[in-house]
Amino acid sequence: MQAERLEETRIKAGAVRAAARAPEWAVPAIKTLLVAFDLLLACACFLAAFYLREGEAILARSSDGRLVWDSGFTPYAALLALVLVIRLLTLAYYDLYSLRGEYSYVDEAVRVFKATATGSLLIVAAAFLFRGGFEYRAFSYARGVFLLDFAFALGVFAALRFAVRASQTFVRRRGINLIPTLVVGRGEEAAQCIEEMRDHPELGYRVIGVVVNDASDHNAPEEFAGVPVVCGVDDLTGAIRETKANEVIIADVGVSSELLFNVMMRVGRERRVEFRIAPNLFNCLPRKTEIDQIGHLPMIRLFREPLSSAARVAKRLSDILIATFALCVFAPAWLIVAILIKLDSRGAVLYKQERVGMDGRIFLIYKFRTMSANADDRQHREFQRRYIEGHPETNLGDSERPVYKLHTDPRVTRSGRVLRRLSLDELPQLLNVLRGDMSIVGPRPPIPYEVEAYELWHRKRLDMKPGVTGLWQVSGRNRLSFDDMVRLDLFYIENWSPLLDLRIILRTLPVMLRGDDAY
Repeated sequence: MQAERLEETRIKAGAVRAAARAPEWAVPAIKTLLVAFDLLLACACFLAAFYLREGEAILARSSDGRLVWDSGFTPYAALLALVLVIRLLTLAYYDLYSLRGEYSYVDEAVRVFKATATGSLLIVAAAFLFRGGFEYRAFSYARGVFLLDFAFALGVFAALRFAVRASQTFVRRRGINLIPTLVVGRGEEAAQCIEEMRDHPELGYRVIGVVVNDASDHNAPEEFAGVPVVCGVDDLTGAIRETKANEVIIADVGVSSELLFNVMMRVGRERRVEFRIAPNLFNCLPRKTEIDQIGHLPMIRLFREPLSSAARVAKRLSDILIATFALCVFAPAWLIVAILIKLDSRGAVLYKQERVGMDGRIFLIYKFRTMSANADDRQHREFQRRYIEGHPETNLGDSERPVYKLHTDPRVTRSGRVLRRLSLDELPQLLNVLRGDMSIVGPRPPIPYEVEAYELWHRKRLDMKPGVTGLWQVSGRNRLSFDDMVRLDLFYIENWSPLLDLRIILRTLPVMLRGDDAY
């Protein structure tokens, strides 16, 4: 009876959610228009700053009647493309293209100021270091141009954001494009959350359902504070999927921290769902949290990423630079390896396989083929399951030199053994790095059937992008038990730094040259 009632209300919640959202193309289209306007405004500000400071024309007619840059503006024109790129990057860095959730005009103004000031400092640095290229190395740029550009940019970017936010408030007050939200709990705090969001739609939220902590309570009403009860907390994963909720607010002290973590790992990050927790529920808090608020209600947001925004940008930039450099250096090796694979066995040179990336996302990994085509993986599946479960017989070495690897794997070809020993089969993973599926350094990317055998704490290693190399690879590789490998991955995730990445990269080359067996 309870299950039928919950299923019925869940369907209602889905209908409410559908009515609360704008078409899927609307927000991406608005963001695209915002980027286009930012480009136009950044260009206009720079041109206006030059014209007011120097009093010279910007465009001139060439001898054949074409419009070209005036000679006085030409050195500045050499900087124009850089100015536009810097403005966009700084605006994106300070999250000024995010249209989600609540906002404050004061906070928006502060972020616009930070983005504009940082951008102007970078532009000045580029102007006086780069000087528009070799041709203008002796040219002296007018400082007044950059000061005026900063003032104009600050004004127009702030005005544009305020206009967008005012339009957003206008739309939200009419019940359009509100974030579908689930509230976990039926206490006073849950009721206060629901009332606050209902009374202030400009906050951007619509509560579509309540999740009760005890679904077996047959006296539980079908509604709470005018919102349908959609399920018990044990079925929170299913509720998120079926109602397509984008926010979950935990307002019940009895919620299990393990259950909450499991939900976050299974659907939270995969579906980009935000989890917020009432400030008195400290028993559920993970290590990394962030304080914010909805209206006048303080909230604690659970971090969806293990790295800060700046750290993610730094790691991604280093990944792109290192992967590009490595692809150029190892380009001749690709041809040699391809010839060896073709001469040894039939089949494609590159091998594609599903792997599990950050937050449980599935992606296709690229490797040089080291196994016979269409090989049966049942033996490997069984070995990996027992290895993850910690069975002692998976140690195919001895107590002094353990080896957790199928050395007699019949699927591996002759050339494949050599490629695996030297880790050359992993070179195509550099393409995965450029695609953004992997990082140069990170946890080993698991196969989906391996993840199915994980315990809950093992899933924490999916908090970061998998890597071509990692701490596990330079600390023992196949001589590590699975639990030890996971502990190394968690240590890396919790203690990441650019210096740690550099140390692991420098230690990887000797491991490859020694020919340690790849995992």
